[in-house]
Amino acid sequence: MDLTFSDEQNELRTVVRSFLARHSDEAAVRRLAADPRGHDPAVWRRLAGELGVQGLAVPEEYGGSGFGYVDLGVVFEEAGRALLCAPLYATVALAAEALLRCPDERARRDLLPGIATGDTVATLALTEDTGRWDAPGIRLTAQETATGWRLTGTKTYVPDGHVADLLLVAARTPGGISLFAVDAGAPGLTRTPLATLDETRKQARVEFAGTPARLLGTEGTAWPVLERTLATASVLLAAEQVGGAAAALDSAVAYAKIREQYGRPIGTFQGIKHKCADMLVEIESARSACYAGLWALEAGDETGTAVSAALAQTFCSEAFTRVAGDAIQIHGGIGFTWEHPAHLYFKRAKSSETLLGPPSYHRELLATRLGI
Repeated sequence: MDLTFSDEQNELRTVVRSFLARHSDEAAVRRLAADPRGHDPAVWRRLAGELGVQGLAVPEEYGGSGFGYVDLGVVFEEAGRALLCAPLYATVALAAEALLRCPDERARRDLLPGIATGDTVATLALTEDTGRWDAPGIRLTAQETATGWRLTGTKTYVPDGHVADLLLVAARTPGGISLFAVDAGAPGLTRTPLATLDETRKQARVEFAGTPARLLGTEGTAWPVLERTLATASVLLAAEQVGGAAAALDSAVAYAKIREQYGRPIGTFQGIKHKCADMLVEIESARSACYAGLWALEAGDETGTAVSAALAQTFCSEAFTRVAGDAIQIHGGIGFTWEHPAHLYFKRAKSSETLLGPPSYHRELLATRLGI
């Protein structure tokens, strides 16, 4: 297996980084973090229309471009570097992936084209008040009535749940865990934005009161689909974390070159040099773990993906948090101020560290999948 990026993938990275430099600079990130919607719809449409990001890994028969997970990983790494404020993770890593994994051809044909064109913002509603990402954590119920399925219960910590046009909801039915599609305008649906540490990634609490829903696939067979979706989402989140950590290191190194103390740049002091070197080692190790997951996904290696996904989240989550924290330390007093962007990366790091479950949860998954 060739574990290097192609010329086309390197060009994709260049194009995405250039686009985000114009549309996701610090000023845009701060503005959208304060915006209740959390994103700029015009930029979201341009991501789809000009770059084809939302449909990059969606097969052509569903309106996408048919590229692979490595290409998608490049995009997520650059999005993490720029702290992109957009429902990219919710729509692409969670919802689109769940639809692609679900054995419901009609649902894919109905729902994926809107995602690929940028017309549909989608998300996956899985976690509840316990914050668990495993099967026992799913308690919301679905009952079949004469007029169709109805959902009752609450989901919380739903990424971009307050602005999503389409919600894919995991629920318990008499047959087991099932997956449902719910339109944003469905009766009995209440969505409440949550106050979050990381304002660049919005989350919501979603309540269902007899809300009509469309069953995707076969009743009671959704957990394997969700498990595979979460593995993919873990790898793509790791790519985001690697990008964010790299940006934090770049900022710290640039500051160490110009900030002088005792008549010399602080970057010449041994303590700063060693800290920057340690940060680089953390990032390169995290990058290796992330890329292993991307290539396992690309190869269709289900076992390798499951192991790599748990490993990536175990390592990349903590690496991003450590690097973002060290970047604040290198910046000194200015790094602790609201005016400096260092805190934005640290908040994204802490939020991402628990988004799909804490590192301890992924260590347990890794041990289980390795048979330890």
